[in-house]
Amino acid sequence: MGNSANPTTHNNTRIKFDSTNPPRYVVIMHNDDYTTMEFVVSVLENVFHKSNAEAMHIMLAIHTKGQAACGNYPFEIAETKVETVHRMAKKAGFPLRCSIQPG
Repeated sequence: MGNSANPTTHNNTRIKFDSTNPPRYVVIMHNDDYTTMEFVVSVLENVFHKSNAEAMHIMLAIHTKGQAACGNYPFEIAETKVETVHRMAKKAGFPLRCSIQPG
């Protein structure tokens, strides 16, 4: 049977598995004077999978502090979420913006 029982070796060569997690990035949503609170809550629930209570809490932080974190993700996922938010906002006629920061 040889090395077939050991998944980390093949023909006497060790395979090194990288078990480190990818760097994380925070998606920040920014306040503006035009996007409705209801739309922000909807985006937080549908794009970032927040409960209604969490979405309301984040929306109020955005409204009062000017911005708030929506989530922490690997870069590609954070980038996709930002693009999704921008596409949804544009379609709805809102200027809502998000950004990505190392987290």
